[in-house]
Amino acid sequence: MVWALIDAATPTWTDMNIQLGFSFEILDDSYAAGCGSLCIGAFFMIPFALAFGRRPVYLVSTAAQLAICIWSAKMQTVVDLMMVNILSCFFGALSEVIVQMTVADIYFVHQRGLVNSVYVWFMYSGANLAPLAAGYVTIAQGWRMVWWWMAIFFGICFVAFTFFYEESLYKIPAGVVDGISTSERDFETSGTYAATKDDEKVDKTGDCLTRTGSNSHTPLPQIDISIPKKTYLQRLVPFTRPQGSLHHFLRHSYQPFFILFTIPSVFFMALIYGAMTACSTIMITTLSSYMALPPYNFNSSQIGLMSLPPFIGTSLGVLITGPLSDWIILFLARRNKGIYEPEMRLWVIAGFIPLVPAGILMFGLGLSRGAPWPVLAIGYALCAFGNAPASSVSLTYITDAYGEIVADSLIGVSFIRNLFATALVFSLTPWIEGVGLENVFVTIAVLMTAILLGTFGFIAYGKRLRHVMADRYQYYAERQLDLRH
Repeated sequence: MVWALIDAATPTWTDMNIQLGFSFEILDDSYAAGCGSLCIGAFFMIPFALAFGRRPVYLVSTAAQLAICIWSAKMQTVVDLMMVNILSCFFGALSEVIVQMTVADIYFVHQRGLVNSVYVWFMYSGANLAPLAAGYVTIAQGWRMVWWWMAIFFGICFVAFTFFYEESLYKIPAGVVDGISTSERDFETSGTYAATKDDEKVDKTGDCLTRTGSNSHTPLPQIDISIPKKTYLQRLVPFTRPQGSLHHFLRHSYQPFFILFTIPSVFFMALIYGAMTACSTIMITTLSSYMALPPYNFNSSQIGLMSLPPFIGTSLGVLITGPLSDWIILFLARRNKGIYEPEMRLWVIAGFIPLVPAGILMFGLGLSRGAPWPVLAIGYALCAFGNAPASSVSLTYITDAYGEIVADSLIGVSFIRNLFATALVFSLTPWIEGVGLENVFVTIAVLMTAILLGTFGFIAYGKRLRHVMADRYQYYAERQLDLRH
């Protein structure tokens, strides 16, 4: 729904241009302003999810976007246009981080590939299917009804979160639980680094740092079934009582920058995720502007239909990526004497690399030369098919390799992702005017290829980089404001 809200506007641009007099340059700039707001929203809001739990943040953001949909339906001025884009994206930025936090809360390592693929599918489905529906609504009922429909669906979401979403952040007593310390249990669960050095020897050659000696077979904790399950109302409390000082809370607004720019793996995965999203953003903005002009002369519904090819491409990519990502890590871990390394997932990205530049060139060169629309549709679908594995695996890699700082890491990922998109969209119009549409897409294809090829470097040296950064990772892990620790 967040991405539906952000991208549903593009098929309405022609009608808004006619009725309200907004130029296509202003409309492009409003989209870019939203992307800029996506950069910073998580920095302000995610600390609340760490301190008070996931549930209140979901509720507040959904209610805020419901109100923004109503404002959008009553839009009259350029100020309205800019503000609804900025605010919807400010609250929408949460979705890129908090969903991954929820995944890390409740899913095991060997399940996250599939779950993150499902998440990416829903994200791109919102971005691709909402314009499709918005195009038909604009033709049949007028562009304002697009936002009234969005308000209805966000109202349904708010009711669903209110009555059915249970808090996934649980407070576990500090110290020893059933003979195993919290830090040791986290080691057993995440397999990222050892907690103590006094009673164990640590083999730092692998990712799942293996235990040796007498403590190599630590028994699993036992569940005390006498503890009563929380009631329905207890599971739906508005917020979790926070812990920590104001300083502990506020540092999560700046700490993501330090993690992003000092841990190479986090930065590179952010770069991949941002690059893939930028591809989609550029395609949807250019087709909305150029396919309304000769030789295509598409109306709103036809422009909306152009969102169907990327939906098909993303669906096929996710259908393959999810099971393949989880299967390949189990297969490679068995061959690696039972030791799992997060870099094993990156082979999935490597297999899809050629599809992204091929799709970009087919779409961009075809649009520049007035090729038949099916050529553009195939290129758009091909690029989306290659995007899905890169987006899904990059998120899963961060969750696996840096699970203890996943929130701060993904705030940084969100910043880079949206900074990338903002810079490209803001510069797109003058860039095209300066060098031509064809040269712009050739440059983008080369840039995306160079970024994706960096995956092979992390396949080869990613484990070594994480070993070098182990102390920094542990430092930030100990600074987390998380009620589970």
